[in-house]
Amino acid sequence: MLNIKEEHALHSDEFRDDSVVAEEHTVETIKKLREKLKACQTEKQEFLTGWQRAKADLINARKRDESERADFMKYANEQLIDGLIPVLESFDLAMGNKVAWEKVDKNWRVGVEYIYGQLKKALADAGLEEINPLGKAFDHSRDEAAEYVPVESESDDHKILAVIQKGYNLNGRPMRPPKVKVGEYKKK
Repeated sequence: MLNIKEEHALHSDEFRDDSVVAEEHTVETIKKLREKLKACQTEKQEFLTGWQRAKADLINARKRDESERADFMKYANEQLIDGLIPVLESFDLAMGNKVAWEKVDKNWRVGVEYIYGQLKKALADAGLEEINPLGKAFDHSRDEAAEYVPVESESDDHKILAVIQKGYNLNGRPMRPPKVKVGEYKKK
């Protein structure tokens, strides 16, 4: 049998050995935990970056959809407006013949002019605007030349002398070009 001192020494050595092993195990565990923590932080950053990118993409997609929807609404009535332009032109023709227009009963004329004004206002509210290039320089991207007319003055060369048929823009976008007579100067 061992005496108390020997037994204590024996347990101390065992304890020392166990504590060294435990300490080595603790250091290894901490090292593994740090590596795991670092991997988790990297993964968290990747997820955060991906989430932020997806959120930005969603915001951009919503803005693009809203813009496309607004454009669609601006031009959704284009076919209807295109069908009403001949009606507008018929009013212009009827009221343009001053001799015949003045012979019509004044009350009836006022009523028709009022209806014409309502139609023009409704079309303007929908974004329709007349293109009136009279007196301006001919522009191939805006105007359609129906006829070239010889002119005496060089200053009238490539100038719009008459509008045969009005042109229209719908919300700033050309819908129909004006048909015009263009001056053409030729040196003698």
